[in-house]
Amino acid sequence: MTATPADPLLLCIDMQPVFLAAIPESQRVHWRCSFALEVAAGLGVPVVFTEQVPDKLGRTAKDLLSLSAQPIAISKDTFSALADDKVAAHLASSGKKQLLICGIETPVCVYQSARDAVQAGYQVTVLSDCVGARRGGDATTVLTHLTHAGCNVLPAEAVFYSLLHDAKHAFFRDYTALVKKYS
Repeated sequence: MTATPADPLLLCIDMQPVFLAAIPESQRVHWRCSFALEVAAGLGVPVVFTEQVPDKLGRTAKDLLSLSAQPIAISKDTFSALADDKVAAHLASSGKKQLLICGIETPVCVYQSARDAVQAGYQVTVLSDCVGARRGGDATTVLTHLTHAGCNVLPAEAVFYSLLHDAKHAFFRDYTALVKKYS
C-alpha cells in the first residue's frame, strides 16, 4: 500500500463546537483541519463532513464549512462514519477509494471510522496533525494501532506535498502560501 493517495476524498469527522470544547488542544486541531480543508479546496479534493447527532450536539463549526466550496455535511449517530448507511453510501457513490481523515475524537470516531474504512477496502491516511483527543496518550496509542491495522498515519503537509509531486504543480505557490499561513 502506498502512503501517497492519488485521488482522495477528505473525511472531516465531527468538528462540532461541543466536541472541540472538550479537546485540550482544540485550537491546534481546528487550525490544522482548516489547513487541510483549504488545501483540499485548492487541489479539488472533495470533502465530506460528518456530524454526530447534530440536532442535539450542534453542527460543524461554520468557519470550517465555509472553507469548502460545496460542503456536504452528513449527520450520524454511529461512532464510525462507515457504520452509518448515509455516510457509507455517499462515500461509495463518490467512486473514491482513498480517504484522508481529519477531525475528532481520535480514540472514538476517528479510530472506528478509519478501522472500518480499511475493512471496507479503502486506502486510509489519517492526517496525524489534524486529529485530536481529550487524552493525548489515548490518541498516540490509537494512531499506533491504526498503523498496524493498515492505515497510513502522516502529517498533512507530507501527504499534500506528495499529492503535488513537484514544484511545477499549478497549485504549488498557493500551497506554500497556505503552509506559511498555517505554520
